[in-house]
Amino acid sequence: MPAVSEKKIRVVVAKPGLDGHDRGAKIIARALRDAGMEVIYTGLHQTPEQIVETVIQEDADAVGLSILSGAHMTLVPRVLALLKEQGVEDVVVTLGGTIPADDVKELKELGVAEVFTPGASTQEAVDFIRGAVRS
Repeated sequence: MPAVSEKKIRVVVAKPGLDGHDRGAKIIARALRDAGMEVIYTGLHQTPEQIVETVIQEDADAVGLSILSGAHMTLVPRVLALLKEQGVEDVVVTLGGTIPADDVKELKELGVAEVFTPGASTQEAVDFIRGAVRS
């Protein structure tokens, strides 16, 4: 008898703000998809409100925010606050991009599960999201 298949992990990959560079987000989206996850890529120029609405509509397990613009200390806390306001507190929030080390600690204190900076492998992101969602 075949084993019962586990529910696919659903991940929203989002580009908040005015940052127009999405190559990294697309690479991560592909890696997550190749690892068997269901990926919803929101495209460029999303507001925190649009991202949270997508997370709720798609019943996502995780959201990966990709920010290269330097606006992470404005956009990420807003996404976290909106998720909390909507009662969505079981979604794993990750961040990728050019994030200064000093900001990583503060972002994690606010509720970001992990921050992936340039040089992180796609496998690290896949493994982290899989582990964080399953636990």
